[in-house]
Amino acid sequence: MNLSLKNIQFMKQMMMRKVVYALIPLVLAGVYFFGLRVLVLLAVVNVFGIATEWVFVRKTTKKVTEAVIVTNILFTLTLPPSTPYWIAIIGIIFGVLFGKMVFGGFGKNPFNPALVGRAFIYVNFPEFMTMNWTKPVEGVLGGFTTYLGESIDAITQSTPMLIYRASGEQLPITDLLFGNIAGSIGETSAILIILAGIYLIYTKTAAKETIFSVLAGFLLMSGFFYFTGNEKVLDPLYGLLAGGILFGAVFMATDPISSPKTFEGRIVYGLIIGAVTVIIRGFALFAGGIMFAILIGNTFAPIIDEAVNAIKVSRKAKKAKEVSHG
Repeated sequence: MNLSLKNIQFMKQMMMRKVVYALIPLVLAGVYFFGLRVLVLLAVVNVFGIATEWVFVRKTTKKVTEAVIVTNILFTLTLPPSTPYWIAIIGIIFGVLFGKMVFGGFGKNPFNPALVGRAFIYVNFPEFMTMNWTKPVEGVLGGFTTYLGESIDAITQSTPMLIYRASGEQLPITDLLFGNIAGSIGETSAILIILAGIYLIYTKTAAKETIFSVLAGFLLMSGFFYFTGNEKVLDPLYGLLAGGILFGAVFMATDPISSPKTFEGRIVYGLIIGAVTVIIRGFALFAGGIMFAILIGNTFAPIIDEAVNAIKVSRKAKKAKEVSHG
């Protein structure tokens, strides 16, 4: 198989390019906080992600989609900075292959491919995905002068969610806002994610009703548990800034292919994802939860649309009947 840049032709997708533009600041922040290894990891993931899709389309009239580049970046940003390259390669190949191409390629995938890949390696290589974290690099230039920051061994110094589970301690809100914390590459800086979300909503690249309903579902469910005295659930505001809920709401839940197509369906879908995230965080083995919550939401997306359309048809028929008898 002769794989080179001259053999690959890309389908131009302006919407996907806008997502890439929104992700660039998160990539740069990942390098600043954790080191130049982030760029190497991203390059490796892109090579194997693009190659996987190319293998399927090379003998057809189809082209490699720019959407796979978005998948590659999103997948990389959900990884711990020290993720071994071979695990990242397995994850992205699995995600593109079984999350997208086996269903017929772009536009036919029922699940978010980036999350399919991450879920696969999360379950099969939990030690690398839940225990090997990197301390943010200090200094004015941060990680731009370092290959990789110092590794963290103690659980009480790792991610905000794991720290809370281990000791009940909450990190300063300012650290969560700016991203000066250990965690996945692109999920640490709440401010950058919020700015990216504003850009995607302004350019009509992401459905705002999905984003806001995910956050609303999360706040409502976490608020219920927290204010009724359940110690396993974080303060809603802290929980919103900690972990990957913002990243998931802005970039993952809004995938136009694997989310509902109806306006009302996207609201229901988002509320389900937000609520399920709280339940998984507080009562399951997983400290995060947004990854599995979105995949669960993807599962129900077609059913939600069917239900919404059925209700609309029923209402129209009822209204027509009333008019005819009026």
